[in-house]
Amino acid sequence: MHKNNAELRSFRKKLLTWFGQFQRDLPWRRTKDPYRIWVSEIMLQQTRVAAVIPYYERFLERFPDIRALAEAPEEEVLRLWAGLGYYSRAKNLQKAARQMVALHGGEFPSDRDAVHALEGIGSYTGAAILSIAFGQQRAVLDGNVARVLARLCAIHGDLREGRRWQSLQEKTDELLDTQAPGDWNQAMMELGATLCTPKAPKCLLCPVGNSCEARRRGDAEAYPEKREKRQAVDVLLAAAVLCDSRGRTLLLPPPKRDEGRPAADHVPTLVSGMWHFPTVAVRKNAARELDSYLGSALRVSISEANVEPLRKVKHSVTYRSVRVAAFRVRVAKLPKVAGARTLFLEELSSLPVSNLTRKIARAAESADAANSGDEAAARLLVANN
Repeated sequence: MHKNNAELRSFRKKLLTWFGQFQRDLPWRRTKDPYRIWVSEIMLQQTRVAAVIPYYERFLERFPDIRALAEAPEEEVLRLWAGLGYYSRAKNLQKAARQMVALHGGEFPSDRDAVHALEGIGSYTGAAILSIAFGQQRAVLDGNVARVLARLCAIHGDLREGRRWQSLQEKTDELLDTQAPGDWNQAMMELGATLCTPKAPKCLLCPVGNSCEARRRGDAEAYPEKREKRQAVDVLLAAAVLCDSRGRTLLLPPPKRDEGRPAADHVPTLVSGMWHFPTVAVRKNAARELDSYLGSALRVSISEANVEPLRKVKHSVTYRSVRVAAFRVRVAKLPKVAGARTLFLEELSSLPVSNLTRKIARAAESADAANSGDEAAARLLVANN
């Protein structure tokens, strides 16, 4: 890629100049506050930038500093995170905030070992925070940077393989601009996110394209080589939206994980360990197995008179393809369940719920809207006659 120090200096200058001119204006780039940079890095894990921005702004408005986050009820933290997915990130974020209050006086530490001892912070996140917030000479390696390096150096094979990943870390350490480590790391990530993309890389716009071996070979898209994907697992669930005479429904509290259950249909995993409608994994018959579950767990029975099938719900969780047979079950009185919450569907956002639960609620709401439309049409027909 580069043969001598002069070429390396030129490479660094080209990339940093490009970054200074073309970087996206993102809210976490307007600060050196390690807390805010940390929150952004955790939110950006496996989540698109456009999706993160509104969550980031709302989260910091409610939790402006480490102490505010540490002292908040976990339920409120999860509620503000709801919709971002991977909810263990939010739980670890609060655990780390409480560690910092207990061990570092509520301040974000600048010591590498202390940072890596915090819950949920690994080598990449630690390097990003220490370089951007504190100016420390730590080179980051994430998926974007690895892809850039794979093309620059025409690296074959699975990049996540242990020894190969270590060699990529050594390469990015070598490239790091020690005079501007924070900007350099962000420039490398920005290059991968905006130009050196997984598909259709914009090689003609690349500021360091002349140093790229994959471009010289004319096959940039061949790098990195595709990893073998885990085979998708189909999962069928059945869910009940219980509805009393006032239109209120029932949400069950975050379930405890049952390590004895197979992961593919583990309901606590699929509802992200959050508030949810009564839900059961289905083997053969959705209505029958939901009826059995409601009868044994909630003492509610399904009959043709009180059950209404809702539109099917589709969802995905990592490698699982989830389909939900959802039903509205009308009851004279909602059952009493320890820890459960009674609320109207429009109040769902008051609790931390997963996207799967939101989709089931929307299916019930769309059925309400359709029913209201039918009733309005019937009244209009009567009036016209």
